[in-house]
Amino acid sequence: MSHFLRQLKLSLRVSNFNASSRCFSSSPIYYVRGAEPVGDGNKETIRIPSLKVPMELLKDMGIIGASHGWIATMKSGVVCLQDDLDLPDTKPKRIPLPPLVTLPHCQTQIVTNVAMSSSSSPDDEDCIVAVKFLGPQLSLCRPAQRDCKWSNIRISDPSFFSSHVMYSKRDEMFSMPASRGHYIGSWDLGRHMKEPKIQMLRLHAEEDQIPKMKKRVWQRLESCCTKQHYLVESLHTDETFMLKWYTQSKPPTLNVWDHFLVLKIDKEGYAVYTKDIGDVCILLSRSEPICIPAKLNRRVQNCVYMLTDHEFAIVSISCNQKFGATPFACSLPYYISKNLI
Repeated sequence: MSHFLRQLKLSLRVSNFNASSRCFSSSPIYYVRGAEPVGDGNKETIRIPSLKVPMELLKDMGIIGASHGWIATMKSGVVCLQDDLDLPDTKPKRIPLPPLVTLPHCQTQIVTNVAMSSSSSPDDEDCIVAVKFLGPQLSLCRPAQRDCKWSNIRISDPSFFSSHVMYSKRDEMFSMPASRGHYIGSWDLGRHMKEPKIQMLRLHAEEDQIPKMKKRVWQRLESCCTKQHYLVESLHTDETFMLKWYTQSKPPTLNVWDHFLVLKIDKEGYAVYTKDIGDVCILLSRSEPICIPAKLNRRVQNCVYMLTDHEFAIVSISCNQKFGATPFACSLPYYISKNLI
């Protein structure tokens, strides 16, 4: 066992959600801060109370994403879906996908994130897995399909090269926000595989729709070292939100400043800035973003629960105040939904 793992103490945060969520109903949400070995000298398995996961998941080079409770790993150009938050005395599922094919002038080593279309299992015939790579390539496949293979898409618009992909159950397509958040591109395995469906966002021109902030705050937003955009759907309220996350950091420590702007987007593409997303909260990590009912799940409504490599914190959307900030070196900065039946 490495010195790093010997020094870390396992910490698992579990929340029992009793209402429907973005991914599952009655689904605990897990994240792992460290590890301790199982038994004497067992270097293959780490223990979480009542659960076991393979030690290899803590190797940052192996895991590339998580969606709907499934963890995606990549080794030697092969993506594997793993159901590794395992109940005692049961065997986790391992579903290897076909070897990746790198398109010309693209790369398949650095992954932005992974998304899945089904909340049940990759064995579902309708389940599609999407892997978004940094750069032009987006790869889709159906794991349950006989002789399945990757359908590789070369995105021509550079505005999507660093975007995060999510699956829209409302539109039944994989969607990404453009880098400045002015429009959304959507792809599927049908007619929008080669040419994406583009939805321009139409902001209301009224002055009261523009977030009211002091000039120095706007200037700080423009100067932020990191600006990321995320799409997330609330199946509980049938709403779509775009999160604009602005950060200033001082590596390798905590973010010294985080600010969220939230847009509520309707089916026609009309968008309004809002400081109130209702009685839901958003879980933001390297996983596909999750939007869940808050009050029914003993969580603070109208907040973003953010999990990064160095920090866990809750940010109020109404005032952008960060509270509950806890610094730690997170081994697995993914919120993982798990249906424990």
